[in-house]
Amino acid sequence: MPQYIALTYTADLDWSLPEQGSTMAQYGEFGEAAAAVIRGGNALYPTATATTVRVNEKGGDPIQADGPFAESKEVLSGYFIFECADLDEAVSWAAKIPAAWNGAVEVRPIIPM
Repeated sequence: MPQYIALTYTADLDWSLPEQGSTMAQYGEFGEAAAAVIRGGNALYPTATATTVRVNEKGGDPIQADGPFAESKEVLSGYFIFECADLDEAVSWAAKIPAAWNGAVEVRPIIPM
């Protein structure tokens, strides 16, 4: 069965803080409802914790920069991996993720590596 990644885009928040408890509870409820199709997923710490890595050429030394690749109002804040019959089923689950209600959820098929 194909797998899909549902990338959540929301405000740049620290999901580990107590004030996010009620929202995290909604994510927990979603996780229970979608348990049959979820194969993985996590929330991400704020973009201030990000490190962007580039290499000028293959085999070259890594160049690190603090922060995200790009700044924007909504940031990549987490993901779920779904195993669904098709894109329509993955989209129907993505629409139930709390991020879809006030942010966005991008759904993409996964290429097995």
